Amino acid sequence: MTSAKVTEAPEEGYERGLGSRQVQMIAIGGAIGVGLFMGAGANIAKAGPSIILMYALAGVVIFFIMRALGELLLYRPVSGSFAEYAREFLGPFFGFVTGWTYWLMWVVTGMAELTAAAIYIHFWFPEIPQWVSALVFLVVLFGVNLISVKIFGEVEFWFSMVKVTAIIGMIVIGLGVLTLGFSDAGDTAAVSNLWSHDGFFPNGIGSSLMTLQGVMFAYLAVELVGVTAGESENPEKTLPKAINTLPWRIIVFYVGALLVILSVVRWTEFSAGESPFVHAFGKIGIPLAAGIVNFVVLTAALSSCNSGMYSTGRMLRGLAANNEAPKAFARLNARKTPAVGITVSVALMGIGVILNYVVPEKAFAYVTSVATAAGIWTWMMILVSHIRYRRAVDAGRLRASSFPAPGGALFSWVALAFLIGVTVMIAADADARVCLYVAAGWAVALGIGWTVLKKGNPALADRDEDRFEKVG
Repeated sequence: MTSAKVTEAPEEGYERGLGSRQVQMIAIGGAIGVGLFMGAGANIAKAGPSIILMYALAGVVIFFIMRALGELLLYRPVSGSFAEYAREFLGPFFGFVTGWTYWLMWVVTGMAELTAAAIYIHFWFPEIPQWVSALVFLVVLFGVNLISVKIFGEVEFWFSMVKVTAIIGMIVIGLGVLTLGFSDAGDTAAVSNLWSHDGFFPNGIGSSLMTLQGVMFAYLAVELVGVTAGESENPEKTLPKAINTLPWRIIVFYVGALLVILSVVRWTEFSAGESPFVHAFGKIGIPLAAGIVNFVVLTAALSSCNSGMYSTGRMLRGLAANNEAPKAFARLNARKTPAVGITVSVALMGIGVILNYVVPEKAFAYVTSVATAAGIWTWMMILVSHIRYRRAVDAGRLRASSFPAPGGALFSWVALAFLIGVTVMIAADADARVCLYVAAGWAVALGIGWTVLKKGNPALADRDEDRFEKVG
């Protein structure tokens, strides 16, 4: 019995213009986004110091997901990998749903990043309306993505460099405050702040666990390495290295940074709608420190939005190549970028500009919950595809990957159970539950779209009906 025959994503047209240093920095930058810089404030207010444990726990699961993805990538490195693997191991319907859902994730994530960027601009220019800043950033990043993948890679490299350098600097300064006691925060800074104010779980373990859906949003984009596979110069070398460095990135940038921040400033001083990093360094009182940190978090938001524009065009092109999206999305411009897909995606990201005009105080919460739901679906499809792949390898139907995940399919099952648990928590949270209503509407729309596609393309129906026979 052979594996499912799949239509390959059109890799021939892409330019392999992402070098090793760019892929590494995209991977590093993908672990540092607005979910940490902005979303951590609300999570700290709900969970107190225990939020550190929540980020660490989620980080372990994310590593399991990335190792599963890494094994698939080295089995068959393709751009738009998640949809391609779902298509191969679960059937064309799941490839269709995964491709469009990942596209939706980045469209709404782009809205979230634009919202965060506009909020950060208020730090310097409170008189500028949020929607104006969001629109300006949208147009500028759109231009960057239309030029070429090399320009995208270079911009993302420097965005990520700023974030990495800044967080390391923040940790060093915070440690200096703790050990040397300098600055305005020196008198109250102490490691005991992690448990001295109503304990490590001040609001109970249940409240801490309920933050996991917000914590998972912080890790959206780590899987972007998979989307770069079709445009990496040497995926066999760069992708394993990028994935294997994920644990230390999580330890340093999430666990380490939050440990220092929550030791320097007691958790009760943080609130939603404000970056805990900006607040902490404002309290430390170092001249211009808060402004510098605000610039860094602004860079993080723009970096993520930039990545979103990149991935949406590639995902739409993969869907078009499999007759699951309009053929116009498959075309590349003279600079070898999927300009039509990027343009349509950016136009829809413009809804975020409207949200910033209509409900500026709620725009961030709305779009992050929807993005998290879409991201969880994508991660689930990676895990289920990996489980199916390992089953096919064990049966001798497919060749083994050169980058096997530790524990085989076992940790994929563990991660899958964790994601199902997070979904249950989202359903129990009145504020986050709105994303499940959106997900239900999205599922209906995709079901209707697939039905129409199959009627117009009998080959899709044939591939869908025999998917279980082919992948076992």
